[in-house]
Amino acid sequence: MTAASHAPVSHAAGLRRDTFRERIGLVVLAAPAVLLVAVTMALPVAWLFGLSFIADDGSLTLAHYRRLIAQPSYARIFAATFEVSFVTTGICLLLGYPLAYVIAQLPRRVAALCMVAVLLPFWTSILVRTYAWLVLLQRQGLVNQWGKALGLWDEPLALVHNLTGTLVGMVHIMLPFMVLPLLGAMRAIDTDLVKAAANLGASPTRAFWTVYFPLSLPGLLAGALIVFIICLGFYVTPAVLGGGKVILVSNQIANDIELFFNWGPASALGVVLLVLTLGCLAVASRLTRLDRAMGAGR
Repeated sequence: MTAASHAPVSHAAGLRRDTFRERIGLVVLAAPAVLLVAVTMALPVAWLFGLSFIADDGSLTLAHYRRLIAQPSYARIFAATFEVSFVTTGICLLLGYPLAYVIAQLPRRVAALCMVAVLLPFWTSILVRTYAWLVLLQRQGLVNQWGKALGLWDEPLALVHNLTGTLVGMVHIMLPFMVLPLLGAMRAIDTDLVKAAANLGASPTRAFWTVYFPLSLPGLLAGALIVFIICLGFYVTPAVLGGGKVILVSNQIANDIELFFNWGPASALGVVLLVLTLGCLAVASRLTRLDRAMGAGR
């Protein structure tokens, strides 16, 4: 064989070596992050999963899962968790979409000031915000005092230690998580499309629903998914503003560990909640492309 015939073979071999070296380099660079995720997330989840199958005497058992099925109280807890998450997500949608729409229409400088107001809660601890709502909504709080002073009601309203107070606190905390994806999607919309619809005879309302709203759906779906998934694991706000009357899965897990020191049932609850959360993500991925929804603002 001539030297010319050896050239393509050696060139291909060189490309394979370069590709192999590049992959090795990527693996080395990603190794610390993968190790961190494994230590902080994968191993604790695996440990939790293992505890859910271990009885008090150390033997393998399904008793913890049978207990979840046999006792109706656990079904009510899961139902309450999903109900609160759905309602919180719905309220955040109703409040967040108009807010994001208004901010998207404002000039950049004014919109930046509004965004500071939206992001302001992130600068305060969730625990502090929750107790602030407890002070505002209690029977002698500012809301009841102002309501009585304005003649809106005569007796103090029960606004805390119930579902109402829990929803108020959760919506306040989760609203920015709804506004940010929506705002990113709305800013990426070409406003000339809405103008074109108006030039073709569409009314402002029809142009909004047929052009603007469908283009903002990726941000809406991303925000709704983020809010709903985070709400499934909420603990502090229901514990403080619910006053023990609104018990979600996270609160029941804490009770099993802190009051009864039952790691098995608590682990089983955590595993079931994780599986249900992954199921919700799977259903959402069937309805829309999650990568497109999460990247709505790009």
